[in-house]
Amino acid sequence: MKGKRSLKIIPLGGLGEIGKNILALRYQHDLIVIDGGLMFPEDEMLGIDLVIPDISYLIENREHIRGIVLTHGHEDHIGALPYILREINAPVYGTRLTLGLVDAKLRESNFTGKVKTCCVSAGESIQLGAFQVQFIRVSHSIADAVALGIKTPVGTVVHTGDFKFDQTPVNNQPTDYHKFAELGKEGVLVLLSDSTNAERPGFTFSERVVGETFDETFRNAKERIIIASFASNIHRIQQAITTAARYKRKVAVVGRSMVNVVNIARELGYLDIPPETLIDLEDIQHLPKNRVVILTTGSQGEPMSALTRMAMCDHRKVEIITGDTVIISANPIPGNEKMVHRTIDHLFKQGAEVIYESVSGVHVSGHASQEELKLMLNLVRPKFFIPVHGEYRQLIKHAQLARDVGIPPENIFVAENGQVLEFTPERGVVTGRVTAGRVLVDGLGVGDVGNIVLRDRKQLSRDGLFIVVITIDRESGEVVAGPDIVSRGFVYVRESEELIEEAKDKVRSILRDCELRQSTDWPAIKSYVRETVGKFLYERTRRRPMILPIIVDV
Repeated sequence: MKGKRSLKIIPLGGLGEIGKNILALRYQHDLIVIDGGLMFPEDEMLGIDLVIPDISYLIENREHIRGIVLTHGHEDHIGALPYILREINAPVYGTRLTLGLVDAKLRESNFTGKVKTCCVSAGESIQLGAFQVQFIRVSHSIADAVALGIKTPVGTVVHTGDFKFDQTPVNNQPTDYHKFAELGKEGVLVLLSDSTNAERPGFTFSERVVGETFDETFRNAKERIIIASFASNIHRIQQAITTAARYKRKVAVVGRSMVNVVNIARELGYLDIPPETLIDLEDIQHLPKNRVVILTTGSQGEPMSALTRMAMCDHRKVEIITGDTVIISANPIPGNEKMVHRTIDHLFKQGAEVIYESVSGVHVSGHASQEELKLMLNLVRPKFFIPVHGEYRQLIKHAQLARDVGIPPENIFVAENGQVLEFTPERGVVTGRVTAGRVLVDGLGVGDVGNIVLRDRKQLSRDGLFIVVITIDRESGEVVAGPDIVSRGFVYVRESEELIEEAKDKVRSILRDCELRQSTDWPAIKSYVRETVGKFLYERTRRRPMILPIIVDV
């Protein structure tokens, strides 16, 4: 596309995965960033706390960034901002609740830099270099979610963010159909649309369905009610509080993130809490059991969450008692199913009645299903289409839906993170690739744990550690002590004396050979010990522990 003005769309996360959503749009020397999310570690990422996007491309082009625009306040869209804003000094644009959650996130991460935040509302427009960004109200499982209509010199881009078409939303603010249709009538060059539920047929139920289920559950519950949900699902929290007040129950909030979000949403006016409904957790001891509701974190079975600690009898202030009704009002995120089911099992063992998504209507998705995705495509009528926010199979399914509504296959791009998609009014092509990937956060370390460390952790977790300690005289090269064997997570030394002695004999044989050759090449000796002992242990046990030879010269 040389010589022509073109728009570059560069996804840096959120494609082929759930979470880590971040996207760059570039026209000549102007660049804007949409969202900056994290994802939670997969099972094989042992010891990893968070996964954030690789923003090398943004760091290299930081002087061109005109702003970071946020669609809503979920972790997979704002969670990486404390890390991104340490590297990039750009203004952040978002709705009031979204920026309130960002501010709390920055404080929690001890962020010390200065960030310019600009509050916007649905219906407003802002100019960022060559981009005019319109904020469009959408329904989602968090208040103040917006889609983006971005007018560029090449054409209009629509980014849906996370959305669904809820005809009866809890806050009485449905998705702005009219604006999407208006943009479609004017002409849209590219649509980027949420693919999370692209495999799910039909329509997503309204959030009010959960309110009806809550009402029935509250009516039938004889003792305490404990509700676990995503802390950021303010509509769900509102329905729980409203139903509790209707049945004259008091509400206590447990879990750091739940307490933070409730306080922020209350201060900003996004939660309507009847007077004297909220109480401190300590006060539940003084109330009859049938007058108590506990709102808690832990809907994903996270090991340190409040609900999990209750289920394991490990919470300092709340223990599950026979007769409690526990509502898990969330779907397990892919990869969390085992942890959620384990928590449910323990809750049942404690005598609670557990109501969870697979057997009742206590949760509805915040994402559009297939018929809503088709409706979005038909409202916007884009020339080009890019499915975003989903694993690869979901992107493919969404692309099929686009073909079904008449978008030519050659105008549909199932892209990958890091690909550069370039558009003119006439055509779109993939023109290159930039650095994109995962940066692992482990404690205070950001990016210092890589594939080699993860591989070692996996090996240690599977087969354990086998340490060989040898003490050698520095001058003569003779063995002064050892070999001594230390085993952790492989075999118990006292119960495997024969195996340990044979391993020592193998090491002694290596050392005798080195003495005969008068070798003092310690790295080579270590490598020989590692190779010989590893082969011996595999032959005897069919296991491959990590072998760590230690040579002490005195």
